Formats: sequence, structure tokens, C-alpha cells
Amino acid sequence: MASQRNAGAGPEAELPEYAGHYRLESCLGSGGMGVVHLARSTSGMKLAVKVVHAEFAKDPEFRGRFRQEVAAARRVSGAFTAPVVDADPEAGRPWMATLFIPGPTLAQEVKRNGPLPPAQLRRLMAGLAEALRDIHRVGVVHRDLKPSNVLLAEDGPKVIDFGISRPADSELRTETGKLIGTPPFMAPEQFRRPREVGPAADVFALGSVMVHAATGRGPFDSDSPYVVAYQVVHDEPELTGVPEELAPLVLRCLAKEPEDRPSPDALMRELRSVAASYDTQAFVPRRAAEEEEGAERAGHEVAKAAPVPEASAEGEPARRRFGRRGAVVAGAVGLALAGALASVSLAGGGGPGPEVASPRTTAAAFTGWVAGPVGRSGVPQCSYAAGALLCARDGVVYALDPMDGRLRWRHALEGTAASGPPAGPPAVSGRLVLGGLGQGRGLTALEVASGEVARRTELPAHGGLRAVGGTVLLTASDGTVSGVDGATGDVRWSHRVAGHEVPYFVSFAGDPLAYAADVAADGTRTRVTAVDPRSGDVRWRADLDGSLEPVGTADGAVVFVAADAATQETRAVVRYDPRGRESVRVPLRVPLQQAAGSVRGNVVHLMAAGGALVAVDLAAREQLWSLQTGVVRGSRPVADGRHVYVTAPDGRLLGVDARRGKLLGQTPPRLGAQSDRVPAALPEPVVVGGRVYGSAPDGTVFAVSGRDPAGW
Repeated sequence: MASQRNAGAGPEAELPEYAGHYRLESCLGSGGMGVVHLARSTSGMKLAVKVVHAEFAKDPEFRGRFRQEVAAARRVSGAFTAPVVDADPEAGRPWMATLFIPGPTLAQEVKRNGPLPPAQLRRLMAGLAEALRDIHRVGVVHRDLKPSNVLLAEDGPKVIDFGISRPADSELRTETGKLIGTPPFMAPEQFRRPREVGPAADVFALGSVMVHAATGRGPFDSDSPYVVAYQVVHDEPELTGVPEELAPLVLRCLAKEPEDRPSPDALMRELRSVAASYDTQAFVPRRAAEEEEGAERAGHEVAKAAPVPEASAEGEPARRRFGRRGAVVAGAVGLALAGALASVSLAGGGGPGPEVASPRTTAAAFTGWVAGPVGRSGVPQCSYAAGALLCARDGVVYALDPMDGRLRWRHALEGTAASGPPAGPPAVSGRLVLGGLGQGRGLTALEVASGEVARRTELPAHGGLRAVGGTVLLTASDGTVSGVDGATGDVRWSHRVAGHEVPYFVSFAGDPLAYAADVAADGTRTRVTAVDPRSGDVRWRADLDGSLEPVGTADGAVVFVAADAATQETRAVVRYDPRGRESVRVPLRVPLQQAAGSVRGNVVHLMAAGGALVAVDLAAREQLWSLQTGVVRGSRPVADGRHVYVTAPDGRLLGVDARRGKLLGQTPPRLGAQSDRVPAALPEPVVVGGRVYGSAPDGTVFAVSGRDPAGW
């Protein structure tokens, strides 16, 4: 099919078939600069592609502005924006592709359904404050924040359209006498001193957006933009209708002088004290808005809401199998499971486990499946051992067949101590599954093959627990550590660990040692001790510079993330080899917030709050790549050499090219009945023999082939 020719500036005249490699399917909207199309990548990923109007593509000044928009959008691409996938500012018709985010704009939501209720207003304000914090942190000022540039996605508001934004180091400046922005949402300085506009102008716009969301009008309202401009500069804002608890904050945002407005960080702090409802609830637009989103939106909702059969009366989960292209139709989605190959772990990081049996079929022949919920509630946390997928959910431990998801056995953990969420996936000691860990002092040992109870043991009092291979390490409140034989329940040893007041241990797959790391009060030093869990003997001890957290091991060395003592931002990766007492420090290009890491060979993968996924090569001593995944936060990443896998709070599993750092595919979300809540801890993906296993907030467990994430 030949591309449709341009015959003017109207969107109906500007429908080329492709932008780069992306097929344009329909028009989502049109503005003064270009047309936004719904598009698909070769793998089927939905994208929003902005294509510049043909008449502007010939204007060198306009091309400069578009290059600036692409640069700004790439800088801020993350959890609170639409992540940039690709762009070509130099094309005959310049274009930019971002991930397609289902959901109405704030302007559409208010127009169709009226002002937002107070709880949603608080979450909106908190989300926009977080967005501005991240945008300003990378040196960008948006300068056109308004209701039509705020998307109401399920995981929170997204700020879009950086067409007139300005990076702080950009050489392109506003022309003298030319106002750029939307008058009802412009700050006074945008009218008075347009060349001096800074981050505080975005805070003013946030205040105006909040008034619109709460009342359906702006704080300065007139049919004439000239009157609005006068009101913004000289008059007090009209806040009637803004909830009482939010009005003082909104008023501060609308201060006439930039220095009198709060920063985004200050807003977030004050919002936490305004109401307890500043939490992790997702913003979900009201049904009336969703019903009007059109066929594309409706199709998305239908796919997302496809039900999974409940467990049968006998407790066996219903199963649904699917091929590559049937994954979306079947709804095979979920949060990925904690642990990795041959790993049996608790509360983050895996310990060495039994040898993993070879899969019965090759990955190429594997057909994915979804198993329905088992147990009461919560996200299943799973590990792979002895040829079984072993999962724990509130009050229950169970085993699934890894090839077809069939329930092999289930065991309810008795008593109120077992009713809470599991501290991690089930640990395995020899032929026994250790159940009930982290849910009180009771330890139940089950046969891996049958789920029958082998024994029950009362553990010593403890406040911290870690299963490492066949040993359970318990840390008491007085700092005493006990090593308990997982197979017999006998206490092998019990003593304090020198140099640590109350040590809590981590462990990693394939490494027989457990590690305690305590940071000094001033954050300048970290004491690390490696302990043999079977005997309790200290193998080595080191005092290392900086605030360090161990994330894995590589060829006998321990790998840490190094954080800034004041901000707690991760700024580097550190490799320490105890044999030569040598440290290697690899700085990150951009600091990361709350980074969770894993190690495969010489490569460290870091997943940060806000959506950044980073790869660091320890051998080359350099950062390989950085990807903005678009998730608010993600699980600890797990790599298999070809791909890196991460799971999101809404149940999506993301597959990333480990060499290039490109997002290849993702499963759709599966939140279940309590879609307004997200898990406090995200289980990690479980990767075995070319297969990837995951679990979701709706209680399902699923499997997909790891050979081709683009086919999920």
C-alpha cells in the first residue's frame, strides 16, 4: 500500500502509512505542530507516534524546536511520562514514537465526568509533584503543563508533550517578544520575563491544573486570553470548590513570585501529612470515561479484564494454555516470581539450591500457560527446585508442574502465625520444602514430591531469617545468630558475629556463603562479613569505603551498589575481591533512586524507582546502556544471558535485550479485584531452561517462553 499523500494541514490529509519502521493505524489527535497516531512496532507493541505537519517540516527553526522536544522527552522518559521508544528529527516528516498509554487526558476526564473527588485529587497532585521532580532533576522545564497534557493512566498521571520545554543547557531560547505557553496555565513570569522561566513556572501550572481538576475551571477564568494574562499577573486566584485540605497547598503553588512557591519535593512531603490516602493506590479513570475512549480503548479493556477461572473445589487451579500470539487473548500475565535458576531464597537474593533437573522439552517446543489462584490472597512467590515450581501465598504452600501449570499438591499452613504474606518463596533443603518461614516460629518441612508433612519444628526466637542452601540463619534481637539444619530442625551453632550489632544476612545463587553488611552512622564506611552458614565460621571480613549494599557475586568477588550517604541515590557499582583485597568502582552516568541489582557474569543490572534499567560491565568498567522502562518501579532484574526480565506492580513482565538495552516485549497487566492496591514487595522473575515464570496480584501464576519476548 502506498503512503497517503499530504494535501494540507488537516489530520485527515496527513496519514502516511509508516513513520520509520512503525505502521500508523489511526489518528489519536492533532495539534498545531503535528498529528499523533496510534501505531504498532514490528513485534506488535502499541505506540503513540507524533508526525510533524508537512508545512512545518520545511522550516529550519521548527525542526530545531522539534529536535529540542525529542531531546527533552528522552531526558525525562520514565515512570511519569510516556517513554520515548524511537525518533527521527531529520526525516522528511520528522517524527517521535513513545509507548502508547491507554487512558483519557485530565481535560477529557473532567469534561465528560466533572471534577475529580478529593481522594483522586490528592493522588493526582502527588503524582504530578513526583513527575515534576523527575523532570526538573534532569534539567528540563516543561513550560506547558495543562490538563490536556496530563494522561490519567492506571498507574498514575503521565505528563506528555514537551514541544515547548527547554533543557537548561539548550542553546535554543525563546525569542524576544514571543509568548510560548497556554495563558490559563502560564505563570506570571512567563508573561513578564519569558526568557527567565524556570522550574517554578511548572509548579504554578500544577496549581492551575489542580484547580481545573477540582472545579472544571481555572483559577483565572475569562474568554479573553488578554484578560487571563492580566489576572495571572495581578489578581488573586479563585479557589472556590478546591477541597479544604488541598487549598493552602494549591494557593502556595499559585504565588506570584517564583521563590514563594514550594518545590516538588516540598509538595510531596506536605501531601503525605495532608491525608493518609497519599498511598500506592492507582488512579483509575471512571468507567464513563473508559466507555467513551473508542474501539481501541475498549479493546484494551476487554483484553485486560479477560477472566481467569477460579480454583476448583479440590483446590487445583484452572489452567489456560496459549501459543505466542494467543498470550494477549488468554491474558497470560502477572508479576514475575522471586528467585533464579537453582535458587531457593527468602526476602531478596537467592541461596544455592539443589541441582535443577533438565526440562522435559526444549524451550522452542514449550507452550505457555496460566494457572488460576490457589489460597486466600496476595501475590504468589515462587522458586524452582527438584523439577517443581514451588509457590507460597498467604497461608498456603503449593507445587505446580513447570511444563503445564498443573497443581501437584497444596498444603495449608495452620494457625494465625501462618495467615500473613510469605517472607519469600519456599526454600528447599534436600528433598524437603521449608514452609512457614517468616510467619512466626513454626517451621513445617514438606516432601517436595508429595507435599506430605515430614516434620514440624519450633524455631528459636528471631527477628531476621535467611535460608541459605540447607541452613536457616536466624538473627535474634540481641544479635545472636543461630544456624538451623533445614532437614532435621537441629540447631547447628549459635553465637554473635563480631563487628555486627544485629546482623541480617543476604545470599546469592551459586554462592555457599552468607553476607552481613552494616553501614556506619555517617555513611562513610561499610563493614562486610562473609559467614559459612553450615558452621558459622567467618570466612573473611572487610571495611570498605562508602555506603554499600551487596547485590550479587561474580567469580569469588562480591558486587555492591554504592549510595550517596545524604540522598541515598545509587551512584556507582563496586566489585570487591577478598582474595587480593582489591576494589573496583564503576560510576553510573546518572544517579538512581532505590536501585535493586543482580549480577550475571561480569554484568550488573540495576532497576531503579522511576523505571530506569541500567547495565554495567564490571570487566570493561563502564556502563553499557540505560533504558527507561516506563514502570513506576520494578522487581530485581533477572538475566539469562540473552534477555533481562523485570516485573511491574500491575503484573506486567518485561523482556529486554541484554546486549542493546531495548525493550522487546511485555505482557499485559493483571491486577485482579483489588486493582487500587499494588504489592509492597515485587517477586522476581524465575528463569529456567529458556522458560520464564511469573505471578500476578490476582493470584495467578503463569509461564512464557523466554526465546522471543516480542511474541508475548
